[in-house]
Amino acid sequence: MLLIRPPGVYPPQGDTDLLVRCLRGERLDAASRVLDLGTGTGVVALAAARTGARVTAVDLSARAVLTAWVNTRLHRSRVELCRGDLTGPVSGRHFDLVTANPPYVPAEEPGRPHGAALAWDAGPDGRLVLDRICREVPGLLTARGVLLLVQSSLAGVPQTLAALRDAGLRVAVVTRSRQVFGPVMTARAGLFERLGLIGAGVREEELVVVRGVRSR
Repeated sequence: MLLIRPPGVYPPQGDTDLLVRCLRGERLDAASRVLDLGTGTGVVALAAARTGARVTAVDLSARAVLTAWVNTRLHRSRVELCRGDLTGPVSGRHFDLVTANPPYVPAEEPGRPHGAALAWDAGPDGRLVLDRICREVPGLLTARGVLLLVQSSLAGVPQTLAALRDAGLRVAVVTRSRQVFGPVMTARAGLFERLGLIGAGVREEELVVVRGVRSR
């Protein structure tokens, strides 16, 4: 898919591809309402819009929202774009499908990241945004609504599964893929080793897509 991707906006990578593949396995039509959190370039939102679904996409970064706007116009797709903090812009609304490719890279510095690092830095355990998604998204789902969430094994997949179950979702890991570290992960390999997240010399991670279905 042809996309505009200026500096400072997260480029589609292996995690994006996994999420799009899983999205294509969902039953969506013109009556479906889809929310894409952390839309970046808008590629996942565009994939959802191609099904005919009504799509809303959110990102905290003004640059990302502008980029997604350009890409939706480039592909002549109708997507509602919102700038804001995660689910804040859609509070009180409900969706049949929510997709999320959040920041999940463990960072040495605590607190909220800035600039381009907003797209990947996620606190000391990588769960700064993941935990919020697990708390906030289940309440946005319609009956039998679905969450598709992609993350790294370095950011606690069991914690995600447990949190979503506690929120009333039926959950499963629906796909997995091994991926060699990119530049950001490689630069932090020493940190990951010290934290016990990887063994000495390991330079790859497992990406997973968690699928949660609202059961009550």
